[in-house]
Amino acid sequence: MNNIIIKKWVEPYVLLETLKKKYEIKDLTFDGFTKNNTKQEMLKLLSDNSFGLYMKNVNKFYVFSSNKTITSEEITKYLELSEDDFVFTEDIEEAISAIDLAKAEAGIMLIN
Repeated sequence: MNNIIIKKWVEPYVLLETLKKKYEIKDLTFDGFTKNNTKQEMLKLLSDNSFGLYMKNVNKFYVFSSNKTITSEEITKYLELSEDDFVFTEDIEEAISAIDLAKAEAGIMLIN
């Protein structure tokens, strides 16, 4: 499992619109009180055919899905990210906390 931490600055709207062109989207809005429950809900929705997205300064988790298996390599290629733009991590919590700590712009969570 390779979760993706995007370090390169990305415009949230552009990232969402780019992903919506290829994948179906579901958004899960949260506030300070419901964030952890919403995160758990997002994680339950993940499968081989989907991935989660969490971005800095956006109080939503997103789940994108497809009719086929989605890989981290497919996503980084589709988003045209260079090797300097992101890092992989095995830890989903690291992908989320990097956003909360302002060390990254977005985190993409995969379970495959």
